[in-house]
Amino acid sequence: MSKDTIVIREIEPQDNAQLEQVIRACFHEFKIPLEGTAFSDKETPKMYESYQNNNDIYYVIDVNGEIMGGAGVKPLTDFESEICEIQKMYFSPKIRGQGYGKLLFEKCMQSAAKLGYHKCYVESAPQLKAAIHIYEHYGFKHLNEALGNTGHFSCGVWMLKEL
Repeated sequence: MSKDTIVIREIEPQDNAQLEQVIRACFHEFKIPLEGTAFSDKETPKMYESYQNNNDIYYVIDVNGEIMGGAGVKPLTDFESEICEIQKMYFSPKIRGQGYGKLLFEKCMQSAAKLGYHKCYVESAPQLKAAIHIYEHYGFKHLNEALGNTGHFSCGVWMLKEL
């Protein structure tokens, strides 16, 4: 049997529908609220179009042509321009626990530095323990309140790291 071809690459227009399915499925699987989270963001169905500026980027994990997850970097909404947010990091259960989350997270942090950001911000739901563990592993520090204006009032975990 041939080995899977797994590629981390920039998002393309044809990735939108599969990526939206991966993102939305995580909310049901982990019983995360649908309102006040990425589930109800207007950009979730059109991720390619949402990351076409000079100061943002989104990557997907492509396994033999099937999108299995992704994560991106964007300026933190309504906040200091030197702070970006790593956002929309979701994975299919088929590829979890194999190290791809860490690889993708590292790629996002490298891209954030290349784009000129000085700090990285992340928000998460307490249910996403594996993601929070990754953030802590990379030196993100917990905050007592949210930064910026993400609209994600159902996310109860906020973290920040100097790049």
